Amino acid sequence: MIIEQSEQILREVGKVLMGKQEVIEKVLMAIYAGGHILLEDTPGVGKTTLALGFSRALGMDYKRIQFTPDTMPSDIVGYTVLVQSKVEYRPGAVNANLFLGDEINRTSPKTQSALLECMEEGSVTVDGVTHPLPKPFICIATQNPVGMAGTQPLPESQLDRFMIKLSIGYPDTESQIRILEEKSGQNTMDNVKPVVTRDIVLEIQNYLSTIRMTRDVMEYITVLCERTRSHEGVELGISPRGIIALSRMARAKALLSERDYVTPEDVRAVFIDVCAHRVILRPQARMKGETAEIILRQIMAETKVPSMPGRVK
Repeated sequence: MIIEQSEQILREVGKVLMGKQEVIEKVLMAIYAGGHILLEDTPGVGKTTLALGFSRALGMDYKRIQFTPDTMPSDIVGYTVLVQSKVEYRPGAVNANLFLGDEINRTSPKTQSALLECMEEGSVTVDGVTHPLPKPFICIATQNPVGMAGTQPLPESQLDRFMIKLSIGYPDTESQIRILEEKSGQNTMDNVKPVVTRDIVLEIQNYLSTIRMTRDVMEYITVLCERTRSHEGVELGISPRGIIALSRMARAKALLSERDYVTPEDVRAVFIDVCAHRVILRPQARMKGETAEIILRQIMAETKVPSMPGRVK
């Protein structure tokens, strides 16, 4: 049942983002894993379209905000007002199952930090009162590459709260021709139909914990992440939060692969997406032209892969 629903979701989102099946699958895995998604790419490749497509296909209540330099924290978390001698809370944009933050790095660090509590704890605190957010709560944020005009880099603490960071990239020639054919004179977003409800998404998120993981695979995940902390080119390695994110994404990968157990290949398939944005390089490594992706691939190549003799019992 889950596989059939997942395939339907992928087809619906694929109607608006063509030729990017792998990216769509990884976003769905992150949603099943209960994580937040950061999409970084150049303008115009479909970051916002992808987020909107998922909001429709998942049938979730969603809100969207365009981050600008004058966006305030109260726009995100809400504010309180005095109404007839009574203090009332007015919810902000995050009060939804799916929060779409467009160009998150175009706003100030003060506003960016307003997302820290809600992304980690699923709640917001305004004037000393904590308000829970609807469940599930998923943040899909887009950003332009750091260094483009008007961008503000996200702090490490916020980057660590995103389960994965993905880049969509330009579509191939055939996909671009399809885009021209199918978007001529119509809004293709109207073609995306709801496949599931938020309750079904919650059920899948809860089911994910039943996907089995052997101690060898757990040790493999831990060793991979620990080696980022001791690598000579890395200043800041993977945190315990990152290890948990990697394990949940590996379980989601196994689920979409129609298995009830995790293999080392599941871990390797999502390792870069989960960990690259969490790794901070030393200046010397950057001067040599090294990137987080290069170092992570090196660590994977040097780390022994545990064997999986037959089906997990």
